[in-house]
Amino acid sequence: MHWFLIYTKPRQEECALENLERQGYECYLPTVPTERLRQGGVAIVSEPLFPRYLFVRLGQGVSDKSWAPIRSTKGVSRLVSFGVVPAQIDDGLIELLRAQEASVQTEPKRLFKQGECVRLAEGPFAGIEGLYQIADGERRVVVLIEILSKPVVLRVAPVSLRKVS
Repeated sequence: MHWFLIYTKPRQEECALENLERQGYECYLPTVPTERLRQGGVAIVSEPLFPRYLFVRLGQGVSDKSWAPIRSTKGVSRLVSFGVVPAQIDDGLIELLRAQEASVQTEPKRLFKQGECVRLAEGPFAGIEGLYQIADGERRVVVLIEILSKPVVLRVAPVSLRKVS
C-alpha cells in the first residue's frame, strides 16, 4: 500500500474525501484552521492545507481495490501522474503532515496580525489607513487610526477592513 495524490475539482476536497471514503478508500486531507469573514463576523473554519489536493492510499496488487472508480468519483478531477505513472507519496511525508496538523490545530491562521496596516472600506472613515490592534469580541476589532495628528482607537466590524498591499 502506497499513498498517491488526487487532484480535485475546485473547492470540492471535502466532497471528494467523503465519496472516496464511502467507497472504502483510505484518504487523508490535511487541513489548517483559518479565520474567515462570515455573515458580518469572524468564524474559524478548517481549510485544506493544499487546495484541490488530497491523498489516497492504494495497493498495486491484484487483490487490492481497483483504481478505476476514483476517476468517476464526485469531486475528483484526476489522479496526479507523471506521464502514465501515478505520483507516489512517501509514507514519511504523510506522517510528518499528520504530526504538523495535530500541533497546529489549536491556533488558527488569523485574518489580520497585530500591527498590520489596514484600510477602512466602509463607514465614515472609509479610505483611512490604520493599524490593526486586536479582535474585540466576535463582531468587532480594534483599529488605531490617526486623526488631526492624534492616535484614535476605533472599534469596527472586521468586514469593513481590507489589507493594505
